Amino acid sequence: MNTPPPSAIDGAALLAEVEHFHRRFNVFPTDAAYVAVALWDAHAHLIDAFDGTARLAFLSPEPGSGKSRALEIVETLTPQAEILVNASANALFRLVEGTEGTPTLLFDEIDTVFGPKAGDNEPVRGFLNSGYRRGAKSLRCVGDGANQTAGWFSSFCAVAMAGLGSLPDTILTRSIIIRMRKRAPNEKVEPYRLRLHEKQGHALRDQLAQWADQVRDQVADAWPEMPEGVSDRPADVWEPLLAVADAAGGEWPARGRAACLELVTAAQDGDEASLGIRLLTDLRDSVFCGADRMPTAVILECLLGMDDAPWADLDDKPLSPRSLAKLLGQYVTPANKPIKPRGIRTPSGFPKGYYAEDLADAWARYCPPPPEKSATSATSATPQVSDGEPVAETPSESRHAPAGADTHPLTLVR
Repeated sequence: MNTPPPSAIDGAALLAEVEHFHRRFNVFPTDAAYVAVALWDAHAHLIDAFDGTARLAFLSPEPGSGKSRALEIVETLTPQAEILVNASANALFRLVEGTEGTPTLLFDEIDTVFGPKAGDNEPVRGFLNSGYRRGAKSLRCVGDGANQTAGWFSSFCAVAMAGLGSLPDTILTRSIIIRMRKRAPNEKVEPYRLRLHEKQGHALRDQLAQWADQVRDQVADAWPEMPEGVSDRPADVWEPLLAVADAAGGEWPARGRAACLELVTAAQDGDEASLGIRLLTDLRDSVFCGADRMPTAVILECLLGMDDAPWADLDDKPLSPRSLAKLLGQYVTPANKPIKPRGIRTPSGFPKGYYAEDLADAWARYCPPPPEKSATSATSATPQVSDGEPVAETPSESRHAPAGADTHPLTLVR
């Protein structure tokens, strides 16, 4: 006797139940976070249909912010979930390769892997970086003693993380970041009881698996439209989640794109930018301010005087001419040469410094748009240097130059 096919599952209603399950036990900072996490739970059941997977990062500055509880709830809802603490890269590769089906890896206390006291964990970083794309494999030795051969191990799987502080930039750019906070007195959740609530989560997990079987072909052929302004790496991160939202239908396509735009914007506005990008932006907006050149001494005086900047305490030392040159040397001039200090002719000498025209390409490529209050943009401040007589010194120079230092007139680009 033929078994009747299972009845179709309403994906929109199911995702609403998943979101509600999270809301019972987790206090996330925004509604967008609940949407993103519910879509991420579902995408883990469809990972074989995607070219990539988003990492999910629950991060907070202080303990007791609900990060581990968030992972516990995700564990009940995702396929073959494994909660890990400080696993080695070799163990991770063997876990992914040896599991029947693709596991979902949940890293708790990820700060013990990448925190300031964690030491060298480049192999784990490599595993997390490579495994967000299908087909990622790493070469490892297999065997005992002298009887070893080389073998390829896959690292492609869904990964969620929870920890204090931040993560390496290469992992953050592959992640949906949920900034967790301590609960306010008026924010209440149900106490989570493993023996009772795990079964409820597993029931939703099984329904997600059945729904995934219904929409797998649809999702595999999907090319979801991104919100305006979301491209490159953020688009890669959000593509599988928006494909899930479109397959679910109802209000989820709109909610998913709104959450995508909100969380991507929050990540770009936060402290995830590299030190180099922060330096470039500070130089453009707070140091050069339209000047076409600036001595190194004046640059350092300006940067070290910024109260909300990291330049006075880089690895327990203030920014120096050498470290400034090292940071800027990572970027290139419009002529595709490393940015380096050059001599600046002044009436009182020939000090080393930097030219806006050398920084122009890096400003345009890496920095966020300049503040609207600034009348001078990165491009208008950099393309030419006047051959005429020098004009009055820049306001930034006269304001920040050390007492007794030689001041010099600089040409301003109008």
